[in-house]
Amino acid sequence: MRRMNRAMTATGGVLLAALLSTASAGVAAAAPQAPRQSAATAAAKATAAARGAVAAEGAVAAEPRAEARARAAADCRPLADASAAARAIVNAACSQLGVPYSWGGGSIHGPTYGQDYPGGGPGSHDSQVKGFDCSHLVQYAAWQGAGILLPEGSWNQAQWGGATARFDRGQGLAPLQPGDLLFWSKNPANLGSVHHIAIYLGNGKMVEARESGTLVMVSDVRLNAEYAGAIRISGGEQPPAGTKRYVTWGTNVNLRAQPSTKAPVKARLSGPTPVDVLCQVHAEMVEAEGYRNDAWSYLPKYDAWISNIFIDDPKAWLDVPTCNS
Repeated sequence: MRRMNRAMTATGGVLLAALLSTASAGVAAAAPQAPRQSAATAAAKATAAARGAVAAEGAVAAEPRAEARARAAADCRPLADASAAARAIVNAACSQLGVPYSWGGGSIHGPTYGQDYPGGGPGSHDSQVKGFDCSHLVQYAAWQGAGILLPEGSWNQAQWGGATARFDRGQGLAPLQPGDLLFWSKNPANLGSVHHIAIYLGNGKMVEARESGTLVMVSDVRLNAEYAGAIRISGGEQPPAGTKRYVTWGTNVNLRAQPSTKAPVKARLSGPTPVDVLCQVHAEMVEAEGYRNDAWSYLPKYDAWISNIFIDDPKAWLDVPTCNS
């Protein structure tokens, strides 16, 4: 059961002036005089008419914007052959197209409010912006698309030990496939200094959360002096058939021989870890950090049980079957 994370319209005004004229005395005498209205009433009617015109103009202007969004979404897809897992990673990232960049924002579950960037500028109010930074967009896409849990931070992701292939900057884009991760560093020889990461789409394109004040977007890959290379994260271990992958939270989480805190410990998870759940049961109540949960899940990889209170998911009872007794 996971601990929950911490959600412009510009309006314009139109100044109107009403011009009133009177007819000649002869015409006025020949025709009945229209009822007089106050200046406020006349102005209100004129304002309503103007607002209608502005709304109509706005509706027309919205059509090109909608078309532009549709074109961008059409461009955000795997643009070359790739495995099913790699395509799923790309599609998960593309599902967030148009979400704002927020420094420190995002998680494997979706966009969150970020942190105010200490260097000022457009990011100085990112604690009020719900979105992704570059590494959390990548982390979200890897987890939601392929059940791959990447570490925090673009520099850690660039050095991730689970990569199935690595490509240096000298290889360019030729060997890359959709779903590969691209990264940039002030010193490309030092992956510990990586400061930006994105997801390759193919054909020289990528999807990225670039910087404060922008939205998740499709861009041309920047093969500049800071381009440091790429890694492939798809093609690794897959969840066993019939299981569903989740991730744990907390440190030193015990896996037990039976769904009870009194049962022998079979394994211990030192930190957040992907786990493949086969089924669950109601058993001993467990309390942690103010939460209570009596659900336990069976992990076939470990032939052991974990309390659902240590599974990072908003549901106390997961979307998996009940175990047979």
